[in-house]
Amino acid sequence: MVIRVNEFTTLVQTVDFFTPVVDDPYWYGRIAAANSLSDVYAMGGRPLTAMNIVCFPTRSLGPDLLAEILRGGQDALALAGAALAGGHTVEDPEPKFGLAVTGLVDPEKVTYKGGLVPGDVLYLTKPIGTGVITTAHKRDMIGPEDLRTAIDWMAQLNDVPGQIMSELGCRAATDITGYGLLGHAMEMARASGLQLEIQADKVPLLPQALQLRAMGAFPGGSAANRAWLEKSGQLLAEDNQLLDLLCDAQTSGGLLVGLPETADFAGRMQAAGRQCWRIGRCLSGPAGIQVRSA
Repeated sequence: MVIRVNEFTTLVQTVDFFTPVVDDPYWYGRIAAANSLSDVYAMGGRPLTAMNIVCFPTRSLGPDLLAEILRGGQDALALAGAALAGGHTVEDPEPKFGLAVTGLVDPEKVTYKGGLVPGDVLYLTKPIGTGVITTAHKRDMIGPEDLRTAIDWMAQLNDVPGQIMSELGCRAATDITGYGLLGHAMEMARASGLQLEIQADKVPLLPQALQLRAMGAFPGGSAANRAWLEKSGQLLAEDNQLLDLLCDAQTSGGLLVGLPETADFAGRMQAAGRQCWRIGRCLSGPAGIQVRSA
């Protein structure tokens, strides 16, 4: 939610929480907090305060495990420069953790899902495949060491790309989470009223993601994403399993950013020590997505 307070200040309010995606409680807390903060960054804002949302079986798992989850969340907030303002905890048989976040943004620089125009270039700031990787881990198809790269990406804040895109006058962006890359791209296409062309071979994938998809690691949410998109988009990629990855439900994914060709987003990101990938462009035409192979 975006609330304009006055001519100088706009508040961004967002909330998100979910069940564990990794076994380590500290990294679960870090990832959940990073995910909760992403909506603020996607709208061009900076987080100001946050409140913990905790559902936890304290009687069976004990307070030490919960303390580690909260420590992970606090460390993410420290990196974001945001203050923890409290929170609420309830007893629940299944752990859940996340944040309610309040952020600030310049009223003239709020970034929405709409606002793309023909000719805009699309950038992605994190590789995809976390749904497949974490599902494979839950099924004992990979070990903890194979999960490390995915954890590092999920725990990374979207603060730097959010700041850079705002400085470049970005009109439209979104963070990639449960609807997958193509699901959130479809939201942008519909909000902007145009076609998005996604170059499938340019989309970065996490190590082993495609191989694990071929071995059957594909969460139900990702399958639902693809089924919905097949009814509402133009999915023209030749590689069926690669298309699945583009529909894969993400946890704490990157930002999908639309900027003019002349904006040096890639150069600014590189100078800041971050990565991004140019994965497509915006075209005139009815709202939808075209996924093309090389």
